[in-house]
Amino acid sequence: MVQFLLRRHWIGRIRLALTFLGLPYTVCSPGLRSAISCLSTHPIRTSQTIRPISTGWCNLFMTSVGTMPSSAAPHVKSRCPEYPGSKIQRFPVPDDKVDWSQDWPLYNPVSYTDPLVVKKPVWADPDIDAFSPQFNTVDGAVDRTSFEGSYKIENGRPLNPHGRTGLSGRGLLGRWGPNHAADPIVTRWKVDGEGEKVQHSESKQPILQFVSIKRKDCGEWAIPGGMVDPGEQVSLTLQREFSEEALNSLAVPPSERAEIHKRITKLFKSAGFEVYKGYVDDPRNTDNAWMETVAVNFHDDSGNSVSELPLQAGDDAGQVQWVDVDSSFPLYASHSHFLELVAKERKAHW
Repeated sequence: MVQFLLRRHWIGRIRLALTFLGLPYTVCSPGLRSAISCLSTHPIRTSQTIRPISTGWCNLFMTSVGTMPSSAAPHVKSRCPEYPGSKIQRFPVPDDKVDWSQDWPLYNPVSYTDPLVVKKPVWADPDIDAFSPQFNTVDGAVDRTSFEGSYKIENGRPLNPHGRTGLSGRGLLGRWGPNHAADPIVTRWKVDGEGEKVQHSESKQPILQFVSIKRKDCGEWAIPGGMVDPGEQVSLTLQREFSEEALNSLAVPPSERAEIHKRITKLFKSAGFEVYKGYVDDPRNTDNAWMETVAVNFHDDSGNSVSELPLQAGDDAGQVQWVDVDSSFPLYASHSHFLELVAKERKAHW
């Protein structure tokens, strides 16, 4: 106990001194929260770091429809020490230096854009010096507006509205500025052999099930989703991503594809519950490129729509299955919090 108190004492002094000097610091020790939360060695595994942060990332999902993220809490996963899919180490950014309004002359972010993005695939922008994008507006077919409102431009580059990340450039992201995604949360009621809703033994509330995919990149279970194509309506992105990732509609015979399309169209034309819309604290984020998403719940209440279709994993998913909605089930990134909101909206077990 004495050792712990002494350690906490000198760590506090070092932090105070570094803060006054405007220098970055990262301290990871048992019982103490670091300037940047200690993350797993796997660059994408973040589900274990979300739950304990009661005043950080979780505050971004306080209510339901139309909720915009809180800008009061600094992003966490966007400052993960090692950038995903690489050996690149971010310039450490303490909590009190995240906001761009904080003067920090010594800030020297690492510049990095993944080699795949540099090769200029169709989904990626050219280098910032090679074209003249129109930020904060719809630029041709590319939507460069942000759910956060107008973002700042500095030296021709957009600035992450949630602050410094320790890395400039685009990293793994294709677009300068906001990169828009859509996450369809498809649910049904868990029923018994008689077709009656199954109640949870403890909460006594009905159990929801959702379509979950196992990501190939990190092995975690997640909500199927993907990027919004230029000029594409979000509603179409939600339907397309679910079809491709959960039902593998691209690989089925034309006769089956027609039936799949019919049932999915029926479900996705129903009134969806907009769970979240806004900035995503994603490990791929940089100072100049970041993720934003729209998560919408489509519920097959009668169980006779997509519930009867055979699930088949697409190219981006290793496995796909119906999973009980439960707080104990670990999910990728912020997806568990999306499902918590869905459970509350549907008055189901969580």
